[in-house]
Order: sequence, then C-alpha cells, then structure tokens
Amino acid sequence: MKSQLEEKFAEQYQKNADAVYFTPGRVNLIGEHIDYNGGLVMPCAITLGTWLAISPNNDGKFRFKSLNFNEQTEVESNVLHQKNGGLWSNYPIGVINEFIKDGKEISGLDFLYFGNIPIGSGLSSSASIEIATAFAINDYFNLGYDNLELVKKAKRVENDFIGLNSGIMDQFAVAFGEKDKAIVLDCETLKYKMVDINLGKYVLAIINTKKPRELADSKYNERVEECQTALKLLNEEVKLNNLCDLNAEKFALHKHVIADETILNRASHVVKENDRVHLAAKALNAGELEEFGRLMYASHQSLRSLYEVSGKELDTVVDFCIDYEHVIGARMTGAGFGGCAIALLEKGFEEDFAKHLTDYYVARIGYPGEIYVSDIGNGPTKL
Repeated sequence: MKSQLEEKFAEQYQKNADAVYFTPGRVNLIGEHIDYNGGLVMPCAITLGTWLAISPNNDGKFRFKSLNFNEQTEVESNVLHQKNGGLWSNYPIGVINEFIKDGKEISGLDFLYFGNIPIGSGLSSSASIEIATAFAINDYFNLGYDNLELVKKAKRVENDFIGLNSGIMDQFAVAFGEKDKAIVLDCETLKYKMVDINLGKYVLAIINTKKPRELADSKYNERVEECQTALKLLNEEVKLNNLCDLNAEKFALHKHVIADETILNRASHVVKENDRVHLAAKALNAGELEEFGRLMYASHQSLRSLYEVSGKELDTVVDFCIDYEHVIGARMTGAGFGGCAIALLEKGFEEDFAKHLTDYYVARIGYPGEIYVSDIGNGPTKL
C-alpha cells in the first residue's frame, strides 16, 4: 500500500511524499462500555488501518485529502481551533490544534489518507486517523511525546473538539497494540498489561453489519449519563469513584438504592462486564479459548438485554454464530447500534462461514454484511 499511496500523493499534490505511516484500527475483545466507567477493557489492534502520507509546504497551510472521501479541506494555521462542519478532517485538525495549544511550531503540511477500516463500523476508524496524525507529526517534527501523551491528546480531540464523551480505550488500543497480544487496560489508572493470545486453530472474524450507526453518538452520551446517575445513587451508601469499583458480589449488597429498572440494568451490565474481563484474562492465560468464547457470548447477551446497545443486525450475526458449530464465541464490538461483531472462527471454514452467515443475514435483514478475517497486529509505525 505504501507505494500506491506515494503514487496517489504525487498525483494529488504534484510532489513526492516525505514520509508514510500506518496506524491500525482495533476491536475490543471484551469489556464493552466500560472505559468511561473506570474499569477493565481488553482490546487489540487489527491489521486493518489507516495509511498516511505527508509532506511540508511553503505556504503555512494544512491540506487534508483522503482516498476514501471526496471532501478536501484547506485550513490556515490561525483557524485550527475551529471545527469545519461535520467533515472527517475535523479529526486531524483537532490533533494539530492540540500540538499548537502546547506551543509547538508546526509549519504547513499536506496530508493524504487512505483507510481500509469500514467507516462507522465500530473498529475505531476515527481513533486510527487521530493517532496516525499525532504519531506522524510527533515523529516528523521530532516533538518528543511518548505514545501515552499522544493517546491523551487524541482523547481530548474526541471529547472536547468533536464532542463525544468517549473513554480512552480506542486511542490506547490503536497506539499500544502488539502482534498476537491483547491489552488489559485499567481505564481509571491507565495501568495495563499485555496478554498473549494464542488462537490456535481459530481466527478472528470481523462481521460488519453494514448498518449505519446514526444513533451511536447520542445514545452513547445517554448511557454515560445513566451510569453517572447510578454512581450518584450508589454513593449515597458506599464511597465510589467509578461503577467498576464494585464487583458483582458487592454490587448485590447495594443495588437496592437504585429504584429505576433501566438505571439498575445499566449498572448491572457495567459491574458484571468488568468481572468478565478479569475472567477472560485468566482464560487466555490458561489457553482456555472455549471459556473465553463463552464469556464473549455472555457479554453480548448483557449488552443486548441490560445495556440495550445492540440491535437486530448485531443480534442476527451473534444468533447465527451460536448455532454454527465452528464458532466458539461471538459478540458485538464497539459502541453498538450497528457496526461490527467479532467471532472466534475455526480455521478452514472461512468461506463456509461467510456463505451461510450471508444467506442467514440477508434472509432476516434484507442486505448482506461484510466479513473480514484479521490478524492481531502492531500499533503505529513509520513505513
């Protein structure tokens, strides 16, 4: 892809690219809607991602082009603090704004992006663009930030510039991913450990429902508020910083303070999902993939019935996987309301799985999804 992007860069800008970078997307293996509740998540980087070619210019402007979008953006450095409508270029604009707020002198740059992460699929295409931009600028100008600092900047872009109350998991997973490893990340302390994933005779299948996630942002913020309500109620009886300070046993002792059934369901999911991440890490360390798969199914059921962030499309995929003998675990991944599911699929059955899942899905949903097989990959790199 590097040479193809360099060729396109020369066509678009009539000059050669100075450097090319790659940054992955991510899937969350288990631990969904936990990152903003101070608990544990278990994401990994995937081999789908974002390529970025850059070159300096002499007119002090920042130009953003992508092979995935028709919209092109040109921004003067003195208006980098302003959002540009709802365009994709707000993500890199926000990143550059973070560096400028730090007092860094960044001269004009021309950018060309290409990604093979399905947009709006829940595989963190936005975090991939953010970290790609931050990593490239940090490297190109030798600014000296470490990856954690870049992650924090990218999260501020998402929260303050874009306006989505997301946690830090997406950016962290994209920046810290390692081949054949999952990250067990404490979203409160940012302490983490790497867990080896030996999938053995299985591969990671990613199923894109192709349902646009129009509700994801608004419902995401709604779930954040519901969790904050639960935390406030629980704090009347027990001192907590986050919902994930409780395990399921302790939660059972105090849940009576939450009278609203919906708020109780939200909190129940968060506490039990956090416990599932602990169990999943133990299962992977012991090489117990079937137990890990069982926890994936349990996670999806909780997201479906207690947290209510799944939907007909995602449920259809997981329902098929439950009855398909060569899958040992499946769940939605990402914010939900569309996007992707993941499955642990036995090697050698990729084509059979794709054919039968597609038939099942079309019969119930009316259109086909997309199915990918991915390795667990590395974080950002200069090519």
